[in-house]
Amino acid sequence: MRKNKVDIITLGCSKNLVDSEQLMCRFKANGYVVAYDPDKVNGEIVIVNTCGFIGDAQEESINMILDLEEAKRKGHIGKLFVMGCLSERFMQDLKHELPGVDQFYGKFNWKNILKDLGKSYHSDLTDNRLLSTPSHYAYLKIAEGCDRHCSYCSIPLITGKYKSRPIDEIVSEARALVGKGVKELQVIAQDLTYYGLDLYRRLALPELTERLSDIPGIEWIRLHYGYPTRFPYDLLRVMRERDNVCKYLDIALQHVSDRVLKYMRRRITRRETYELIEKIREEAPGIHLRTTFMVGHPGETEDDFDELTAFVEEMRFERMGAFAYSHEAGTYSYLHYKNDIPDEIKQRRLDILMNIQQSIAAEINETKIGKTMKTVIDRKEGNYYIGRTEFDSPEIDPEVLIKSDRRLRIGNFYNVLIERADFFELYAKT
Repeated sequence: MRKNKVDIITLGCSKNLVDSEQLMCRFKANGYVVAYDPDKVNGEIVIVNTCGFIGDAQEESINMILDLEEAKRKGHIGKLFVMGCLSERFMQDLKHELPGVDQFYGKFNWKNILKDLGKSYHSDLTDNRLLSTPSHYAYLKIAEGCDRHCSYCSIPLITGKYKSRPIDEIVSEARALVGKGVKELQVIAQDLTYYGLDLYRRLALPELTERLSDIPGIEWIRLHYGYPTRFPYDLLRVMRERDNVCKYLDIALQHVSDRVLKYMRRRITRRETYELIEKIREEAPGIHLRTTFMVGHPGETEDDFDELTAFVEEMRFERMGAFAYSHEAGTYSYLHYKNDIPDEIKQRRLDILMNIQQSIAAEINETKIGKTMKTVIDRKEGNYYIGRTEFDSPEIDPEVLIKSDRRLRIGNFYNVLIERADFFELYAKT
């Protein structure tokens, strides 16, 4: 065990990551050595920032905590704290089942960790973060919570009602990030589409994006986690007019069958979904859409699933993920629907859908062969520099493997020639 060292481990989404980065900054200000997701966990203090969204994520969090409890018993680490969504949702159960954890904190009261240790929170460091990402990009969280109440989703139970951050506050944080060398912003919220309605009584995402775009030094702005209902179409004008706003949108559609959309309480229809996608692609030519679908929601029939697969084949999404329905306690589905689709059927449907998308993704990537594309360099591995285009978000989207006779600088942008492709990678040269 290493004295005066804090190890912070983040599970789940990038919104959790931002919370961890703020906490890391406060520990550093108190004189601690801070390690993020270290290869060797040996801190005097270890903090796990958990995810509680679906069963698989909950299991990952629990297994991580159990491993750390064992490390604590062997004297390899000191105090063990747990924070985040899982402990917000299941605080009392976790206290009973995980006695080796010194203290549990929820999604929002993690600031008390420092207070309970007798340290200062350093409120003067508002919005300051110790970045865990490469220094040229950062996640920018613009809101907390969600007001949508989809049938299957536990997020509103964990995070509460939607709460937008003021535009000036977000812009100030973005300027501070640029001052630290950040060139690329990943704008995130549980629901970007809703941004501003609670605070300004209007859809303010287009205005916010323009304000961020005006900041000198920002090369790329990428938008994550839109919602299809009440989409702010003026955002598409901003994408067309602003070169540093990536033609990329992460918008979860979840399904296309009217029956299933109604069960899911998505407040959108099949026809409206088609109209939305057509309008986005018409008004922002060249845009890459990332979406997510769910299979196995209660009531989903084989006909509903066939409708979904046909939709995916027709729409040819540039990026797509999928997951199987998880029967989460407290959700509308849990209270009102029977979990009536066997796991093996869910898995079969998931495999079919992802196999379809794999072929589509490979074909779309092949259309880029022979094109010169602006690419940011994230790192070097072996003989390749690893980069991304404006259509690629870190961690989840394809990467560009680049061979170059000259030295490329991490965090810089280069025009590269795409020479070959597969379903998840592009290969290029400078």
